[in-house]
Amino acid sequence: MAFNPNEHQHLRYNPLKDEWILVSPHRALRPWSGQTETLATEQVPRFDPSNPLCPGVKRASGIVTPNYTTTYVFTNDFPALLEEGPEPDQTEDPLFQTRSAKGTCKVMCYHPHSDMYLHNLSTIEVVAIINEWVKQVEELGQKYLWVQIFENRGQQMGCSNPHPHCQIWSSTFLPNEAKVKDHNLKAYFEKHGRPLLLDYLEKELSKRERLVTENDDWVVVVPYWAVWPFETMVLPKRQIQRFTDLAECQRKSLASILQVLVAKYDNLFKCNFPYSMGWHGAPTGEKRNETHPHWTFHGIYLPPLLRSATVKKFMVGYELLAQGQRDLTPEKAASMLREQYDTRFK
Repeated sequence: MAFNPNEHQHLRYNPLKDEWILVSPHRALRPWSGQTETLATEQVPRFDPSNPLCPGVKRASGIVTPNYTTTYVFTNDFPALLEEGPEPDQTEDPLFQTRSAKGTCKVMCYHPHSDMYLHNLSTIEVVAIINEWVKQVEELGQKYLWVQIFENRGQQMGCSNPHPHCQIWSSTFLPNEAKVKDHNLKAYFEKHGRPLLLDYLEKELSKRERLVTENDDWVVVVPYWAVWPFETMVLPKRQIQRFTDLAECQRKSLASILQVLVAKYDNLFKCNFPYSMGWHGAPTGEKRNETHPHWTFHGIYLPPLLRSATVKKFMVGYELLAQGQRDLTPEKAASMLREQYDTRFK
């Protein structure tokens, strides 16, 4: 029997993390009798006087959110990282090590209205969000080694507030995901003399099997090594190391392609598609003035849905105890997303 990657189990290598993913396409045929999610149908009001992210509403800290008219950023009232704190005792014991962890956590509201998101914001308003992201990386990156912008969309991804917003956690240390990527990107560059992700993108544009959408400056693909069913990566067509490297035209084209991507996601199962998304680029802080030719700035979208708006992928069992596993092939996922309209369903 000849091997067919769309029918037969196999392993795929993720060079960003130096790990393997098990792909089991034949399992996509199995009937589903597990948990189904409740599809959120409640309309989000434009203004909710009890929502602390809405303009003019008092937060749990007692601070009143100002009457903002565009993006609004504030320090998280319950941060995971604080700027100051006592230093832990150092130990040479290889089994019980502790290190200092300082930082700051911010919340960024995209728009004053709770019922607005990328699909019904103007491109100019999405550019304003990107401009604020760039500003935050520039300011926080003066002090902190890593600035992590991320968004959890939807209750299935742990979002407890429907108001359009993201978070920005900055730290004096390099988090695990960033550290692993930095190591593997650097190893590839030292061996081949070119950025890994630019080489990868060049081959993806040639094959076009996992391409979701593209414009003059950006490409969205389902990575060859994707773990989540409809995972995507946003890549620049020209080398960019950090958010702060984006020219004005690249910010506008990024806004446009993000609107298209979210529309395709929502159209797939006719719902507000849940996901965790974030941006990775070269380290900042004490490394901000260094050159990092191995780093290519990119975005990551990690959605949990598998078969429908109410059936999601569970990362349990084998995934937690052995390695990542997926049923739907990245090629099939890319095809399903690519076929969706670029504008969101009504």
